[in-house]
Amino acid sequence: MARLTTEELEEYIKGVGLFRNKAKHIAATCQLLLREHGGEVPRTREELMQLAGVGRKTANVVLANAFGIPAFAVDTHVLRVSRRLGLASGITPDQVEAEVTALLPEEQWLDAHHWLIWHGRRQCYARRPSCSDCPLAAICPSSLTKGAISDA
Repeated sequence: MARLTTEELEEYIKGVGLFRNKAKHIAATCQLLLREHGGEVPRTREELMQLAGVGRKTANVVLANAFGIPAFAVDTHVLRVSRRLGLASGITPDQVEAEVTALLPEEQWLDAHHWLIWHGRRQCYARRPSCSDCPLAAICPSSLTKGAISDA
């Protein structure tokens, strides 16, 4: 990948959103990995966040999924569903990460991340959550079936 131009990378990833910007980040990251890390992906959040286009969420995804290092990534689904379920009250990803990780043992962080994403993509939609057939409606403080407001 490090030998590809940004334009060549764009052709491979043009099906994803913001592909031009992502191609630039991938190209820069490949060069940085070769130059400063011997071609290896670093295993710390701090080092990962030094890579082009990598923030805390992406660093946490890499740590947990690639290396099995306990980390909890907060994307838009995790943030929304955590707030709606009453797992967190924070409004920023960092706040939600701190609150949810304080509730769960480290060994559950990766699974919880995936469960919350799945629930957010399949049930607890941003604009029109499907509370009427949600298996968590009975315990969800935001459930529309209980008349609560659900646009947290």
